[in-house]
Amino acid sequence: MVQYWPNKQSINLNNAVVDLFINTENKLFKNLSNKTNEYLYIDIINSASTNKLLHIIIDEFKKLILELVELNLSKNKLREFNRQILIIFIKQVYNKFKSKMKYTYEEIFILSNDELTNSLLIYLLLGSSYIDKHIFLFDPLYTPYKHIQILFENFIITISNIILKIVINELHSLPRINNFFKVTKMANKIYISGRSIAFFLNNLKLQHAVNAYIYDAKSLYSERKKVLIISSKGIIKKYISISQLTKLEKLSQLRLFFLFWLEIKDLFIPKIENLTIQVGKYIIYFSINLLSNIILILIKIIIFYLQK
Repeated sequence: MVQYWPNKQSINLNNAVVDLFINTENKLFKNLSNKTNEYLYIDIINSASTNKLLHIIIDEFKKLILELVELNLSKNKLREFNRQILIIFIKQVYNKFKSKMKYTYEEIFILSNDELTNSLLIYLLLGSSYIDKHIFLFDPLYTPYKHIQILFENFIITISNIILKIVINELHSLPRINNFFKVTKMANKIYISGRSIAFFLNNLKLQHAVNAYIYDAKSLYSERKKVLIISSKGIIKKYISISQLTKLEKLSQLRLFFLFWLEIKDLFIPKIENLTIQVGKYIIYFSINLLSNIILILIKIIIFYLQK
């Protein structure tokens, strides 16, 4: 039986939010290793530190939700103050995890414009009936509980990556990064040398560039978005359907070119592959027949000369 998320402010919504936090906290005791086949900033710290960071995020998010409930903000006010809310929240988590935060990053701006983050706050504070009908495939009044669980887990993992990126960028140099994670005993044993950290950070930069110019544009066009969730195997990635076509108009010319190239590739490459396979089959068929005929002719010639 499908469990649906409450569609308006009520005791049921409050209970659902409490259950969501409890269920997610319980999942933190599972395997938190990265199984996404992508690099994540939290890879640089060990599992105990990842667990600690995610617990801090959940604890601070609880406080934030309680404060927002007391403020009783409307849907429009939530969207209006979304960026300020996230900045305050990330600063609180960062201060608990490391020290005083000097400045914020572009990721906070990106996160504040992310429809999944905006939707999560609305779900938790106002209920599913306040979600715009065109965003997800299902009727907002029949929003599965599991959908909120996915958004929530993706949110806390995204925040954890932002926190680690801020920490790394503030430390700036490889020796300081290496020393900090060793001294605090947070280092993942895979990344305990300057060389391994440099390799890790370079791969993250390359991955970010590919995502920014290829994945983001493709996800907008295909109307699906990658999310990170906690499974029994570890942190994995999934895709959920979400309408984002209105954002296509804001893409740069370069990103549109990449999108156009991907569509051309998806259209013609399968046909070229099929044609190549068919041509290959015919070539092999004719080659085998030709070789068989040549062998038969040679055998006949040999028999003819032997008979003489």
